[in-house]
Amino acid sequence: MHRYVVVFEEAASNWAAYSPDVPGCVATGPTKEETAQNMREALEFHLEGLRDKGLPIPEGSAGGHVEIEVLEVA
Repeated sequence: MHRYVVVFEEAASNWAAYSPDVPGCVATGPTKEETAQNMREALEFHLEGLRDKGLPIPEGSAGGHVEIEVLEVA
């Protein structure tokens, strides 16, 4: 099983997602949850296409996140 970093972005009327590990693979949806499901399907389809063409399957990166405290300006 492969794990891929996925970046979610909220737009005015929908969500979008992409993976820096798999260039060109994107998905959208009305909610973040639906976008995540659409992205899973897009990744599966994209990787199947690479495999069918005999191209290498990208390795997933070890992505993560950091939390910081942002002080409010008075």
